[in-house]
Amino acid sequence: MNTSTTNFATRRRLRKAAADRPAKEIGRQAQKSASTRKLIVEAALQCLIKYGYAQTTTPRIAEEAGLSRGAMMHHFSNRHTVIQAAIEYLHTKRLRAFRRAISTLPEGQPHLHDALAAYWKHVTHPLFVAFHELAVAARTDKELEKILRPAEQAFYREWYKLAVDLFPEWQGDRGKFDLALNLVQITLEGLAIRRLSASLDPKAEDQLFDYLEECLRNLMPTKMQESKQYARRKNAKKLSTTLAE
Repeated sequence: MNTSTTNFATRRRLRKAAADRPAKEIGRQAQKSASTRKLIVEAALQCLIKYGYAQTTTPRIAEEAGLSRGAMMHHFSNRHTVIQAAIEYLHTKRLRAFRRAISTLPEGQPHLHDALAAYWKHVTHPLFVAFHELAVAARTDKELEKILRPAEQAFYREWYKLAVDLFPEWQGDRGKFDLALNLVQITLEGLAIRRLSASLDPKAEDQLFDYLEECLRNLMPTKMQESKQYARRKNAKKLSTTLAE
């Protein structure tokens, strides 16, 4: 290889290295920016859980994230944009948490009791507290409502799809299936909200859970009711004990 060829190859390597450096730097900056945004969003959710929506201010979010307010505002221009990002992140995490709960169920068609326990764990997770804070605030905050309602609807659409996958034998009667899902959602979410403000006697909770399970079993198609897979389990753990596990 002559000198001119060697010099050309060297120059090409140098040009390539010079071109790669900005791309790598941009990549590192983008990664750092994404990590900081995630930190801020998670701090906002923690503030919602700890202090409530009204007290989740930009200074408090910045403090929770361990950043200066100026550093936080570099990523989010105001409180509204932080809350919007937090809502999107919240619903993604809620779905992920519910999918994880479902993935721990026995292989094959899950017992009704196990599926109820999975949803109960979902609505007693701290993230549900953040969602409830936002839902209550959205009643009078129209700007918040505009970003919360579509995200909420998207969440329940995904939850419905998961429920359909869990109970394929029930799809012959969608009317009763939808009624069963609404019954589970309203009863367990309502009970979880009640726990935020007042305690309920564990025996009373167990009675509610037993009655809910019985109502759902009665809504099932006859073949499902007669299946051993959906028979009432003896010595099953009460749903009200799952928070202590």
